[in-house]
Amino acid sequence: MNEPVHITPKAQKEIKHIMANKNIPEGYGLRVGVKGGGCGVTFVLGFDKQKENDQAYDIAGIPVYIQKREMMFLLGKEVDFYDGADARGFVFVTPSPS
Repeated sequence: MNEPVHITPKAQKEIKHIMANKNIPEGYGLRVGVKGGGCGVTFVLGFDKQKENDQAYDIAGIPVYIQKREMMFLLGKEVDFYDGADARGFVFVTPSPS
């Protein structure tokens, strides 16, 4: 299966930097998920161990875990890293069709 979520090179670099420098335990990967709310869902990132209902992917050498039930919300999304004068952090975007 293709990767359900695209991680931009800028985001890949930042994720690898965090994994190498922030004491992320061995065996942990990037969890990409959603959190329910009153007006839809919020996209979340974190580091976690693989769980029973996860789909596991290797994206540019980064282990990525996504819960099966959250997959429909994440398909086609792109994780990017924004580093501007006003803010710094990961963002989820829906790329425009080419």
